[in-house]
Amino acid sequence: MLQYDFEESIGYWLIVGAQAFQRALNEELAPHGVTFRQAQVLGWLALEGELAQNELAAKMMIEPPTLVGILDRMERDGWISRVACPADRRKKRIVVNRAAERVWEKIAACGKRVRSRAVQGLTKEEIETLKRLVRRVEHNLSEPALVEKSA
Repeated sequence: MLQYDFEESIGYWLIVGAQAFQRALNEELAPHGVTFRQAQVLGWLALEGELAQNELAAKMMIEPPTLVGILDRMERDGWISRVACPADRRKKRIVVNRAAERVWEKIAACGKRVRSRAVQGLTKEEIETLKRLVRRVEHNLSEPALVEKSA
């Protein structure tokens, strides 16, 4: 049988928490006809500005072909446009259209409701500590791993 100390695994708790957050956000978004992935596309574009399609796929941690279907629907609905990159016309840049503004307002409201649910029962100090600790974990994992050399 497979054994692992899940109760002691920071990765396990981070992933379980992230999945619960994503599930709750999906439930909030569904009545508005928006998926988590569509919200993620608009979120990255709101945060970073226009992005190349391959950059967006990397930020979302999905394969570029998977992103294509999401973008197809969003483009069909008028939320985004794909424009040729001036430096490399083979690349497509994703640009937010005005039609996405109303959708983004709904996404942001859903996100705020889920965020409030997620921190219920936590003090302001605990929330700040949580943010600081998760930032530290992210920073630690962004650094190159030190590989011990065998003697």
